[in-house]
Parts: sequence; C-alpha cells; structure tokens
Amino acid sequence: MASPTPLTFSACSSASSSSATLYSIPPDTDCVSDGSFSSAAAGFAPPVEDAAPTAEDPSVYHLSFNQDCGCFVAGLDNGFRIYNTDPFKALFRRDMDSCGGIGLVAMLFRCNVLCFVGGGPEPLYPANKVMIWDDHLSRCFGELSFRSEVRNVKIRRDKIIVVLAQKVFVYNFVDLRLVHQIETALNSKGLCEVSHTSSPMLLACPGLQKGQIRIENYGSKKTKFVMAHDSRLACMSMTQDGRLLATASSKGTLVRVFNALDGSLLQEVRRGADRAEIYSLAFSSDAHWLAVSSDKGTIHVFSLKVDSGSLATLSNDRSQVVSAPNPSNGLGISSLSILKGVLPKYFSSEWSVAQFRLPEGSEYLVGFGQQKNTVIIIGLNGSFYRCEFDSVKGGEMTQLEHHNYLSADNFLKPG
Repeated sequence: MASPTPLTFSACSSASSSSATLYSIPPDTDCVSDGSFSSAAAGFAPPVEDAAPTAEDPSVYHLSFNQDCGCFVAGLDNGFRIYNTDPFKALFRRDMDSCGGIGLVAMLFRCNVLCFVGGGPEPLYPANKVMIWDDHLSRCFGELSFRSEVRNVKIRRDKIIVVLAQKVFVYNFVDLRLVHQIETALNSKGLCEVSHTSSPMLLACPGLQKGQIRIENYGSKKTKFVMAHDSRLACMSMTQDGRLLATASSKGTLVRVFNALDGSLLQEVRRGADRAEIYSLAFSSDAHWLAVSSDKGTIHVFSLKVDSGSLATLSNDRSQVVSAPNPSNGLGISSLSILKGVLPKYFSSEWSVAQFRLPEGSEYLVGFGQQKNTVIIIGLNGSFYRCEFDSVKGGEMTQLEHHNYLSADNFLKPG
C-alpha cells in the first residue's frame, strides 16, 4: 500500500519561521491515566525479563516525568526508555534502527504518541525539528520544523507547544495548525508550563522583561504579565489544573507561588541563603506540597498554605484567592515570623519541611509519587530514588527505593 501523500500546513501567515508536516492522521490515541501501564492499550511492547547485559551504560541526554509523575522517560544516545515510578519498574525500551541521540522526549500521560528532538554529538533528528512518533505504527507521523533549535516541547490531548529561545508556538494536535505565536525574552532553558486537566488551556512562559512571567488564559482570552523576580527566570512548574504556578530565579534562594488565574503572589518559600541553580519544581497532586531540586544536592519539600480548589476556575475570569491552613501544622514557618518587618526578611522566611540529601555533581529532577507523602527523584547519572516524608514531624526523608535505571538488570530487550 502506497504511503499517504504528506499534507503540508503553513505555520505562520507571514511565512517562514516554522512549518508543519502531517504524514497521516494517526489512529485514535489510547491513554491510560489511572496509574497502571497497559502495553496493549498504549502500543508499547511488553517487558522482556531476560535482558542481555550491555557493555557500558548509554549516555543520558534527557530526563522528564510524564504529567502525573507515574512514569519517566530517558532520552539516550540510541533511543529512549520509559519507566514506572511507583514502584520502580522498566516498562519499555525502544532502540532506533539508525544510531543517533534523542535530546528531548515529551510524553502524554501513558499514550502511544510521543514527541522527539534530536540531541548529543550524533543526533537522530535535527535539533530544529520536532518529530511526532506513534508507537502503534513504530514511526513518525508528523514533524514541525523551525529556523532555530527547539528548547522544549509540551503535549496536551488537544495541543502541541514548541518552545524556542525567544518564541513559543501553539499548534492544534489533530492537524498541526498553528493557532498562537508568543515572543519571549531569551529563554535558553525552554521554560514553559501548561495546564493538563483543564480545558481551555492555560499557558505560562517568560515575558519580554527579565524576571517577568506571561500567563495566557485561553478561556478568557486574556494575557497577564507578572513581575515574579528581579533576576532572570530559572525554573517554573504549574499544577495540572493550571491554578497555581511556582517560579524560581537564577539566584535560586527563593521560590514564589502565584495564583495563575490573576497573577497574585500567594506564598514565598526559601530554599537557602546561598545561590543555587534550581533544576526542578514540582507540586503534589493535591497542591499541599512543593518539592525543589538544585545543584546543592538537597531535595526540599515545602508546605503550601493555599487551597487550590477554592480558586476560581479557568473559565471564570473573576479570580479570588483563599488561603487556608494545610494539615501540616504550619511546619516550615520560622519562629521569628512575628518580627517580620523588623528583622531582615531571611529570618522570617518559610523553610522546607522535609529534606533528602544526594551526592552533588549530577542534575536531579523531583516529582511526587502515587502514594501519599512520597517523592520521586531521578538523576542524569542513572539514579532513581523513592522517598517518604513525615508530614507532621518533617526532617530527613526515609529512602524507600534506590536503583540505577541504566544498569543491565533494569534494561529490557529492544522493543
């Protein structure tokens, strides 16, 4: 059967900075979002236990969680791997026929559709292209091409968002039609967050000024600009419903939590006094906790005092902020907070409730596990940790699991 004729869509009316090609409409996307992984439903090959040992560990070019942290994906020098997080389990391995690195992988919960960007010294795909892969078909069914390197990709069931160094493009998933283009300040990290469980979509990205956030509400069709930090933005995270947004700057000392619906500042927490590079921020599913990882090697968990369920819905432009105490008994608030305004701000800061210390020297990402009060930590060095924190007493977390996800014992035979 002859392959379908490619359908080409112009990505911008003025022509030129990007283009979209849809090779064929894929079959209906199968999603499993209840925390279980279905190889048949998702189109992934089932695990094979007798994995042959590898001579050496592959290079890791990319790590990321899926939307609910139930899985994580590693982009390697010859393909990608997907793992379950709670408990840890290798789910799927795909070694590409042609040798080449994958520098970015975007998952959509546990669906068969993923987005790839090439990476490493011998990239599988050009760094200026987003390849849309359907694992039912074991091939790409579409691509998005740009004039410069792709920095990040986000997927929703209805949209694909592509981030360049100074632009954000929003496409319809079904036909790859460009629906919105946003200009940003220099955004080398590809910072961008979108809501996933709400419709219409809410999107946050850097604005045009240093430290500024731009929030696009596609329900009210309004744009809000928030001066979040004096320094440039370094990291951000959004709750799945799009109501809360956490940001950190290049200083890495403070993390701020905003109402994403009206841009108001709800809470500020302190990671530490020394400068640090923030690698990741993550909200718990109930928005009671916020986790932070940095180059200092310590994972911090903070108690949030905001009840996101009481905030206005995305479709309602009248936003109201309601602060409510969390069942954490106020852990993390300095006993000197009554002197706020008299002593330096440092002494009245809100500090982390729980911590977990890691070896310095590698980049770690953090997310929350499926079980209550558990944290998942993954590192570019192949480390996987699952830890538990005491929501009442706080302090050092308890390690529940530790694995090297790159080891031969955790590899599957190629899919």
